[in-house]
Amino acid sequence: MNVLTTLAIDCGGGGIKASVLDDAGTMRAQPLRVPTPYPLPPDLFVQILVELGRRLPAAGRVTVGMPGMIRHGVVVATPHYVTRSGPRSRTDPALLAEWSGFDARSALSTAFGLPVLVLNDAEVHGAGVVAGTGCELVLTLGTGLGSALFEGGVLAPHLELSHAPVRWGTTYDTYVGEPERRRLGDAFWSRRIRQVVEWLRPVFRWDRLYLGGGNSRRIRFEQLTRMGDDVVVVPNSAGIVGGVRAWNLAAVHGRAPC
Repeated sequence: MNVLTTLAIDCGGGGIKASVLDDAGTMRAQPLRVPTPYPLPPDLFVQILVELGRRLPAAGRVTVGMPGMIRHGVVVATPHYVTRSGPRSRTDPALLAEWSGFDARSALSTAFGLPVLVLNDAEVHGAGVVAGTGCELVLTLGTGLGSALFEGGVLAPHLELSHAPVRWGTTYDTYVGEPERRRLGDAFWSRRIRQVVEWLRPVFRWDRLYLGGGNSRRIRFEQLTRMGDDVVVVPNSAGIVGGVRAWNLAAVHGRAPC
């Protein structure tokens, strides 16, 4: 019996990771990672992903999670890839023009010669961890803050929570992102994460909150226990494993998530 395999690619501000999984979500190869290069125009982005795919076993479809607002595989906005030298560096107007409205799904489908699903990276991460019951919020902690909301396993329209203002003229992205973690240290940064959870709780009234991304493992235990039993830290590998379940969700609901 033929097994449908998925090339899952998790694209971040600092690195791009990929692996191939079977239909049960089991990795068929050790994940590969390359640093995210800057500047990064769309054509180089496609080239890097295709080259990663060539270094892994053949797959029957591709899932790509990338930062920013993605609607039906088209880039509405992406925060890091429009910059000259990486996250929080100056925006390059030429890159901004190239990425705005870039049909990533079509470009990657052509380049790979395979069906491709392109989502926000937190949405793919969420697909790998949600139980499919009740209201489930996913927050990913890494270069910045990513988010995805599910209700009964159905992915809600994407909101760029990371761009919402917090205080002192900052956004959530800058308030809890990697530069602030390094400046504050893990202990004070963990307190800040707990504060954000408390602020968001009355907004979403979730049944379960999942904290993922590369920095979620840095949250101090004493702060995590104070957040409540409905807050769970999940492994960063969900950004890859979710590459399979994202297709299952799309199939169940008759459409690709936006």
